[in-house]
Amino acid sequence: MINVGVSGPGVVRAALAKDGDGKDITEIADMVKRTAFKITRMGQLVAKEASKRLCVPFGIVDLSLAPTPAVGDSVAYILEEMGLETCGCHGTTAALALLNDAVKKGGVMASSHVGGLSGAFIPVSEDAGMIAAAESGRLDITKLEAMTAVCSVGLDMIVVPGDITPETISAIIADEAAIGMVNSKTTAVRLIPAIGKKAGDTLEFGGLLGSGPVMPVRNGAADVFINRGGRIPAPIQALKN
Repeated sequence: MINVGVSGPGVVRAALAKDGDGKDITEIADMVKRTAFKITRMGQLVAKEASKRLCVPFGIVDLSLAPTPAVGDSVAYILEEMGLETCGCHGTTAALALLNDAVKKGGVMASSHVGGLSGAFIPVSEDAGMIAAAESGRLDITKLEAMTAVCSVGLDMIVVPGDITPETISAIIADEAAIGMVNSKTTAVRLIPAIGKKAGDTLEFGGLLGSGPVMPVRNGAADVFINRGGRIPAPIQALKN
């Protein structure tokens, strides 16, 4: 089976940079939808031709705006192109929600079988704009947690100080799991404790993984809560209205 992943944060940003001036928020959303439609349609055509030549079934197209450290290939810069001074300032969560929704809407119309997560990813160390915002102190782990409520995934590729405790890591995972359960969405946590490093330092990965600024975690311990054990009951769904 042929499955195709299409990643085009640079294309979306370029479209907004070219024609986004003076547009209102609805028009910006329409621009993102049209751009997502075009690149998803290309992915569909490539996938169908490949499946035809290889004589295997066509599966799905996953339109996920997955950034890389390359210049311009950043989800954060798309948000800033929408009008934010910097990723992480107030309005970031709303802009990301708009982006994620518009990408999905455009992708669904362009492909007969959309799959995967098909939305916007926010891995800190793999996104040049996210790295810059974190280094300037304008993007912290709590703002990232809020952003995960509206994007495709959870806390991703975040470097934390090496002396972080297991209980604090567990508490961060619990917070993210709570967002996923309550919102019925995919979440995950990919933290990287940088042994021997503290907040403000940088951990270099190289290549696609880029580099990660070591981000501070919030003060205060959740040790007693985490060490209670047991399970948080699954959230109720049937009584929502």
